[in-house]
Amino acid sequence: MNEGWLPRVRGIVTVRLRGGAQEELVNDCLKDGLALWSIRRTSPEELEFAVQVPDFFRLKPYLKRTGCRIHVTQRRGLPFWLRKAAGRKFFAAGIVLFFVTMFLLSSLVWTIEVRGTKRIKQEDLLAAAKAEGVYPFQWSWKLPEPSLLAAKLSARLPDAAWIGVEKKGTRIIFQVVESKRPDAAKLNSPRHIIASSDAVVTRIIADKGRPVVRVNSKVKKGQTLISGTIGEPPNTATVVADGEVRGLVWHEYTIVSPLSIQTNVYTGESKTKWSVVLFGRALQVSGFGGDPFAQSQTQEKLENLGWRGLRLPAGRLKETVMETRVEQKTLTREEAVQAGIERAKEDLMSKAGADAVVKEQKILHEKTDNGKVYMKVLLEVDQSIVKEMPLVQMQGE
Repeated sequence: MNEGWLPRVRGIVTVRLRGGAQEELVNDCLKDGLALWSIRRTSPEELEFAVQVPDFFRLKPYLKRTGCRIHVTQRRGLPFWLRKAAGRKFFAAGIVLFFVTMFLLSSLVWTIEVRGTKRIKQEDLLAAAKAEGVYPFQWSWKLPEPSLLAAKLSARLPDAAWIGVEKKGTRIIFQVVESKRPDAAKLNSPRHIIASSDAVVTRIIADKGRPVVRVNSKVKKGQTLISGTIGEPPNTATVVADGEVRGLVWHEYTIVSPLSIQTNVYTGESKTKWSVVLFGRALQVSGFGGDPFAQSQTQEKLENLGWRGLRLPAGRLKETVMETRVEQKTLTREEAVQAGIERAKEDLMSKAGADAVVKEQKILHEKTDNGKVYMKVLLEVDQSIVKEMPLVQMQGE
């Protein structure tokens, strides 16, 4: 017999007969309309079959008449499932409560992101969104339509040319395109362009004003490069001198570079700590105790909990504490010299500007003493030598 849905709703019992007239019991039951199936002998003394629960309770007179004993080996179907669920009602209620909680949490707005703002303050946009009913811990079904919300926010923020609204799971993302304003005219007083240091001019382009030096000219610090005075007397005028002037400048550095340096290396030993993160707060659940290492570095990895593309305000934090030790590394003289020169170049670039180019380097003096290399280095750099000098100040002098 094929077990359909109706026998499963009524419940199915698999029983085993022992002793008595087993074949007679089966034949009498079938003759009287009882539904028995999967009838088979499990041994010469035992016979097994399946029966629906209502028919199971009708077997008693047949058992008494044939002298058979019955033993239930399996129960399945809806009545037994309900009975088991009733015995575990707290577990079942917990499962239901879990899914209800997940649904409610995923229906809230947890975070609001603002992108593309420079002049517009994020606080102003968030305040405007809150006035329209968009704020953290708001129900998703209470949010206005994105197109309508974007129009209302644009009306509240005149500096925004366009505002896009996108909902991703529990996040609301505002993408802002700010309206362009014409740059305010910068008011400058008439001025000269003078040399910021002694140099040999390698490039000069005067956008405004009159160039007074040429390429390959040697100039002193403070010397005029582009004059803000144009024309011949008595028909002279003053302008805001502007342009680009570059030159070769020499920088001298005194460098002390050690022949031995200390570095931190990992030993391979580590300790892992796990924490549960909920609403931005972490609760440690494993890896208790202090740091077992004398020296260590810690790496953190946060894994957010997600469900069907939704990022929930929960997750776990893994902290790996890795033991380190200090190793002494010995450098050759050449390595120490190169390391010292590189440090000098880094310092030079921070002062001369990112567009500066080191053309040549020369070691003027070098000696090794007490585990260190002492040297004087001359760096030839092509850099901007522009400095502004107001004409008023020039005349005052």
